[in-house]
Amino acid sequence: MPVIKRYPNRKLYDTEAKRYITLDGIAELIREGAEVQVVDHTTDEDLTAVTLTQIIFEQEKRNSGFLPKSVLTGLVRAGGDTLNTLRRNLNSPLELLKHVDEEIEKRLQALVERGEMAKEEAINLSEKLLAAGQEKSKEIMPGQQRLERLLSVRGVPSREEVEELTSQIETLSAKIDSLIDDKAPNPNNDN
Repeated sequence: MPVIKRYPNRKLYDTEAKRYITLDGIAELIREGAEVQVVDHTTDEDLTAVTLTQIIFEQEKRNSGFLPKSVLTGLVRAGGDTLNTLRRNLNSPLELLKHVDEEIEKRLQALVERGEMAKEEAINLSEKLLAAGQEKSKEIMPGQQRLERLLSVRGVPSREEVEELTSQIETLSAKIDSLIDDKAPNPNNDN
């Protein structure tokens, strides 16, 4: 995992490649599949989330409409739980594409309802846009399936298995707490 150090002058240094890197460079690493960690050079504070937010901000500034407003609104509403919300709602790139497809349909429908686009034109445009999304999902799927097989062969548990184990641990922990409470001497009991 490339570790990027952020210096007080806001410069970013890729410790793996041993060179300075820009936000666009970090975005490119991520697009290539790298998991990137950004840390403050002096305090080692994890700045990954802040840096990723800056990347999204810059892309939105350059390409207005880069993210659907509904996604941005959802992020703002989620507040401190943003990362957990994203993990719950976007478990894979295919789910992100599904959200994008839904947003396309919603926006085209709104244009038709306002009379800014003919229904036939909206259907035609929708088919073209959704076909492009389906092509992209076909590109993603084989890689994702290969990765899942590789992880499975190496004994790495799936997300579902980890969630199931976490649930079981929480249940066992609650039972242990209950047993401890039952066995603890009652200070109000004079026995």
